[in-house]
Amino acid sequence: MSSHETQISGLLDAWNDGDPEALATLMPLVFDDLRAIARRYFERERPDHTLQPTALVHELYLRFAKRRSVQWEGPSHFFGVAAQMMRRLLVDHARLYRTAKRGAGAVKLPLSDDLPVRRHEPEEMLALDEALDRLQAMEPRQAKVMELKSFAGLTNSEIAKTLGVSLTSVKGDLRVARAWLVRELRGDGVSRGCIPGDPAHRR
Repeated sequence: MSSHETQISGLLDAWNDGDPEALATLMPLVFDDLRAIARRYFERERPDHTLQPTALVHELYLRFAKRRSVQWEGPSHFFGVAAQMMRRLLVDHARLYRTAKRGAGAVKLPLSDDLPVRRHEPEEMLALDEALDRLQAMEPRQAKVMELKSFAGLTNSEIAKTLGVSLTSVKGDLRVARAWLVRELRGDGVSRGCIPGDPAHRR
């Protein structure tokens, strides 16, 4: 573990123990890391988008500050939760625009090109969010891997490190989860309710 990760771990432990100053001390240490994750969300955004990476990190800080009970398992757990919370923030942002003119001011994400979701359509992004929730209920790790890949834009190696699994596992999870999500988002009734790892799904 690097000295940077050791510092983060120490502050997460202090946060777990209820230290009220731990978060304020932690944020400057992790700000660049969080902003790097946030930037991945906005790589394909317009310069004038109403929500920018730094603002997203600030919103994340406010959400963290409201958490009363946390039990962090280490830096990887922290950054994984941060990526998930960023996804939720962007989904909330999309809901604010869902009644606006289609495509006007909507959130666009660095989604995989083979997922049937148009980045400028808030309704479709919300559909993806709901599909990921369904996948989470059936296959939590596959949902987390897909979330980190499609929403946060992490590389396969970064995902493996964050989740503490092998690169081979990440690749397998992505392959199965992506196929399930494509079917789900296209309204293929065969996939609905079918656990991604089941032989029935692979037919």
